[in-house]
Amino acid sequence: MVAAASVVVAVGTVTGMLSAAGEGGGPDEARPVVSSSPRPASPPVAPSPSGSPSASVSPKAEASPETSPSRTAKKERQAVPASTGLYRHPDAQVLDWVRDHPDDPRRAVIESRIAVRPAAVWFADYSPDTITSRVRAVVSGGAAQGRVPVVVPYAVPDRDCGGYSGGGAPDLAAYDDWIDRFAAGLGGAEVIVILEPDAIAQSGCLSAGERADRFASLARAGRVLKDADPRARVYFDAGHSGWRTPAGQAALLRQAGAASAASSDGVFSNVSNFHATAAEAAYDRAVLDALDGPPGLGAVIDTSRNGNGAPADGEWCDPAGRRIGHAPTLSTGEAGIDAYLWVKLPGESDGCRGEPGTFTPSYAYDLAR
Repeated sequence: MVAAASVVVAVGTVTGMLSAAGEGGGPDEARPVVSSSPRPASPPVAPSPSGSPSASVSPKAEASPETSPSRTAKKERQAVPASTGLYRHPDAQVLDWVRDHPDDPRRAVIESRIAVRPAAVWFADYSPDTITSRVRAVVSGGAAQGRVPVVVPYAVPDRDCGGYSGGGAPDLAAYDDWIDRFAAGLGGAEVIVILEPDAIAQSGCLSAGERADRFASLARAGRVLKDADPRARVYFDAGHSGWRTPAGQAALLRQAGAASAASSDGVFSNVSNFHATAAEAAYDRAVLDALDGPPGLGAVIDTSRNGNGAPADGEWCDPAGRRIGHAPTLSTGEAGIDAYLWVKLPGESDGCRGEPGTFTPSYAYDLAR
């Protein structure tokens, strides 16, 4: 991902977390337990993050993002999930840290402003034998509470163009099988699926043939997920407002099946990035208008670290002066915007304030205070 990179906790094994060990106000010593998340590979001149689990970088667009009007009246909105709240999975590094540091002076702020918020659960390791049961555990946990989990499949081959977040399935046939197994874990519960961050926006490193094959697999993935669980809402990668033009991104999304109601509920943007919510909402509406899909397509925005917008210098790696953004919600009050989500987990480092993908309390405190 160009400018994207950020490390997010990925559910690697049953608990699959990275946790931080640090006492009181002392130094943050991160200790990886299972897997890390995205962190950039040589960022471009003016990078700005958009990462995911397993270090990666995202491309920054040369063209200025277009401002876009609200979606046109012809696009009638479908109802968002019936459940009123989003799910907070109990296995999270921040929750471990809060529990293990009752006397840390930063604890109250981190607990009240980050730890209690629902956040996405990433599946970033290629482990076909266990993926069904692990997805089922997360989705059934949400269903038991009457809440909607957010899950992130992140195993497409050649992800992050082989950068810091490189990895994934060995080939597309293996990926298709992994997606089948992932879908089998969804059951019939409400769930939001953030399908493969950066897989569309950051596809420039692929040949035309490789890109077409990847997009065919992504379109298939959307269909498989929605066929397996009609209550699943599947969103495709729109990058972010500082990357491509809306028309350019929509053209790629259309090739990947995002304009088809059989595979898509719309797009997501700003994953692990810092662009302001208003800019992302305008960009997403413009992308959806250019996509010209069926009524009901919407957008979700990662607001986990965009409270102060993106840094002027384009820094992507744990930049100073950032803040948490809108709390996660399914009720945004914004036309065409289905949800504000915390896809990137605030406080998990991009690799500059702590080890990539590990919870770093000093960073979390700076974001939350």
